[in-house]
Amino acid sequence: MEEIIRDVFGLKDRDIRETSALSLAFLGDAVFELIVRTVLVERGGKPAELSRKKGELVNAASQARMAEFLVEQGLLTEEEEGAYRRGRNSNPHTLARSSSSGDYHKATGLECLMGSLYLTGRTGRAVELVRLGLEHLG
Repeated sequence: MEEIIRDVFGLKDRDIRETSALSLAFLGDAVFELIVRTVLVERGGKPAELSRKKGELVNAASQARMAEFLVEQGLLTEEEEGAYRRGRNSNPHTLARSSSSGDYHKATGLECLMGSLYLTGRTGRAVELVRLGLEHLG
């Protein structure tokens, strides 16, 4: 999809290192949510149930637990871990109301990783990491 968007809008390839960590997290938030929503819709359920399940998974606490699992189990490549750390160590100007600062930073790291993977054409890897994270959450 990223390649199609670039082609249709005439966007040029950029060095991912020139994109701020928070911009990558901004994009990665949408990538993560799209993956989760796709899985939920394909598994079926009523809209209210889908929305509830999405809310349980797309939040800082759940994303932080996923990120911790991926890092602690050594499931990220060196480059992926670098993207995660870049986001985790960034300085967001806001915090989620319902999460700790630590969870928010870890979730931002996961979102930065998702944005990085998407922009470098590795959406399949993003999907695989979300699958592993979802399996860990149960």
